[in-house]
Amino acid sequence: MNSTNAMNVPDFSYESRPVRVVFRPGAATAASADEAGRLGLRRLLVVCGRQGAVTARAVATSLGSLCAGLHSEARMHVPVEVADRAVEVAHAAGADGCVAVGGGSAIGLGKAIALRTGLPLIAVPSTYAGSEMTSVWGLTEHGVKRTGRDPAVLPRSVVYDPELTLSLPPALSVTSGFNAVAHAAEALYAPDTSPFVALMAEEGVRAMTSALPRVVADPEAVGPRSRALYGAWLCGSCLGATTMGLHHKLCHVLGGAFGLPHAETHTVVLPHALAYNAPAAPEAITALNRALGTDNAPHALWDLAGRLGALRSLAQLGLTDDDLTVAAGQTAAEAYPNPRTVTMGGALEVLRAAYAGRSPRAAALA
Repeated sequence: MNSTNAMNVPDFSYESRPVRVVFRPGAATAASADEAGRLGLRRLLVVCGRQGAVTARAVATSLGSLCAGLHSEARMHVPVEVADRAVEVAHAAGADGCVAVGGGSAIGLGKAIALRTGLPLIAVPSTYAGSEMTSVWGLTEHGVKRTGRDPAVLPRSVVYDPELTLSLPPALSVTSGFNAVAHAAEALYAPDTSPFVALMAEEGVRAMTSALPRVVADPEAVGPRSRALYGAWLCGSCLGATTMGLHHKLCHVLGGAFGLPHAETHTVVLPHALAYNAPAAPEAITALNRALGTDNAPHALWDLAGRLGALRSLAQLGLTDDDLTVAAGQTAAEAYPNPRTVTMGGALEVLRAAYAGRSPRAAALA
């Protein structure tokens, strides 16, 4: 067999994740109780963040006697003390399951409860974060965000209701959507990617990036919201099936150590992380180019974010110039899979470009 043919022989592993997905308008209140019944759950603690309390209360009401309480203390990056308190509430309520309603913070708190207690989790996402399709958990303590994977935190059911996302402001819709795109982009060059993941990733990026301009133009239209949520499902599924690289590591450091907002940070960092990895991941960039209809995916994402009104600079998010070296050191300190070797200088290069907010075409890739 010649070398060219050998390169075309598939070589991969793919593990299917046992998650039931319900996707339809109105499903949040109509299907949540059905999913609880299917799982044999009788006392469900509903968790959410303060901003999502109205939506979560509607879900809690739809559960009727199955609802054991509503806990609205989810916070970004899941501080350990917040997780500890939520576990205490779950025990006090005698909960036999948990329903997380909201974005990544709420679902992250639901996962923390599941990790500590083993209680089954139902996720009802109201943003495009994608955490609901993964076994990844994250906890922040003393300014350091730890992440891991555990089957116990993977939701048993995910209820996607596009109508829930109608209340997500256009600006947050954009950054939440870019957060989802980041999951798919890194899955394309992950060491444990597969042909199936690559198909989901490309379609997820295509769906999300085509939907976001329509969401911004008409925030109350269900059609674009449905397509964006469909894209989020695909992108989140990619994250659930693969290993995270430089982009996610940078965002975990910036969020955990410096308190930067999660989705906004993903939006700023993604084009620059892709530009850094591009020389070592040509097939991934080619797939992203196809999805975006461009010949320069990093610049196209940077340009799209700007056209949709998103911030494109870490300085605008509150990071200081003095923070860059510290963040680069933390990023380069741990080994993790990435198509291009991550050095202190390389991490600093990406951070400086993202701090300045310039087009990633200007980044040094040599």
